[in-house]
Amino acid sequence: MPRKNKNSSRPGTVPAKARQGKRGLLRRHLDERLRALHQRAMLLERELVALDDNRFYRTCIFGSARIKPETPAYRDVYELARMLSWEGIDILTGGGPGLMEAANRGAKLGQEEKNTRSLSFGISIQLDTEPEPNKHIDINRHHHRFSSRLDDFMRLSHSVICTPGGVGTLLEFFFSWQLVQRKHMSERPIVLLGGEFWVDLIAWMKKKPLRDGLMDAPDFKYIHIVKTPEQAFEIISEHCREFHLANRKRSTKKKLPAR
Repeated sequence: MPRKNKNSSRPGTVPAKARQGKRGLLRRHLDERLRALHQRAMLLERELVALDDNRFYRTCIFGSARIKPETPAYRDVYELARMLSWEGIDILTGGGPGLMEAANRGAKLGQEEKNTRSLSFGISIQLDTEPEPNKHIDINRHHHRFSSRLDDFMRLSHSVICTPGGVGTLLEFFFSWQLVQRKHMSERPIVLLGGEFWVDLIAWMKKKPLRDGLMDAPDFKYIHIVKTPEQAFEIISEHCREFHLANRKRSTKKKLPAR
């Protein structure tokens, strides 16, 4: 039987040149992916430096995702974030729609108007009702669990502003309050904007849990109920000034890069 030419292709095999061409395409694709991952890693590193830079004062603004732009509550939050941004204060929200969007929008406008170094943060979570973060965010940090998201809010912020909202906003309010109460984080103002929305809740807490000995009167010293964004601004900006004064008194040799 005659022997087959050893250089002839076997049935169903790919010629060597074709295999080399496919490998080349695959290598180029992987190189592009690696470059993209490297760029993403560099961006994340810059974001982490910004997040962990304790020279800059940050306040959380919590509130409902359901409130529309034409409402007074939306306008109040928008104006408050705008004024705080004028002072170089970073704004942290849940990154969603409604009052979160109002705060991030106001923060971005304040940056542009006064050319400040303030940043607009979104600490987001995947929800069916909030598929994508709003478009007014400089830095977004995404979480899969409410617990880690709440921890991030508390770790990164120096004060808390709660605006009208439902279960999520109340969770954020009480979580913040308990951590301050139990001294699991530094003392800070918890400002409740939208006076009438909060008055009955705080009155009930004084009438029932406090009167029944389940709370102490000093627990309420952190709570500030205000009606207007200007009143909230005064409380937060005063706390911000105290923060920067304490930072100046604290000598440090570590030099962090400027924003």
